Amino acid sequence: MSDLQYIVRQPKTIAENPPLLILLHGYGSNEQDLFSFAEELPDEFLIISAQAPNALGADSYAWYAINFDDVNGKFSDLKQAKESIDKIAIFIDEIKAKYNTASDKTFLLGFSQGAILSYSLSFFYPNKVQHVIALSGYINTELLPASISKEIKTDYYCSHGSVDQVLPIEWARKSKPFLDSLDFKNVYSEYPVGHGVAPQNFYSFKTWIEERL
Repeated sequence: MSDLQYIVRQPKTIAENPPLLILLHGYGSNEQDLFSFAEELPDEFLIISAQAPNALGADSYAWYAINFDDVNGKFSDLKQAKESIDKIAIFIDEIKAKYNTASDKTFLLGFSQGAILSYSLSFFYPNKVQHVIALSGYINTELLPASISKEIKTDYYCSHGSVDQVLPIEWARKSKPFLDSLDFKNVYSEYPVGHGVAPQNFYSFKTWIEERL
């Protein structure tokens, strides 16, 4: 069992096997954060917003700890991050089984820390999800399997704020060359915002999603 808590938006159009969209929030947030997108996304979707397992404070959760010290600066708890990746992978299987979703239409949308884990999960668990939407995140090369399967068919929508003060744009700009080097389908875009999702960014990834339903 993954033991992840979550909230649900049921499909507005009835189908035997609905497409699945899972939302992974960022560090210090909660499952309500990205759920605000839910009403604006296609009616066909079963939308699941998961809450990260590690409590930071009231209504504040993290998928893994980010520590600050004088010697190392900012560093991520990679062991905790990998544990969360494994939990999310189990969670996806549980949700697919419980709600009888379309096996070939699983979308994973992550913001910030959720985006970092979405990338990593797609490499550790090849083709568990067909589509990754990574908002304001980057590919953490310390969170990769020893070798990445060439059989991955997942495609990626990547976007970032050009004046992001939390995760530098330089980190995000490495995503496309990395994915291109593996011949993985991807699009990358930047928007003139900080660590957030601009309206035009939302409509861009919404269109990208609709084209894949």
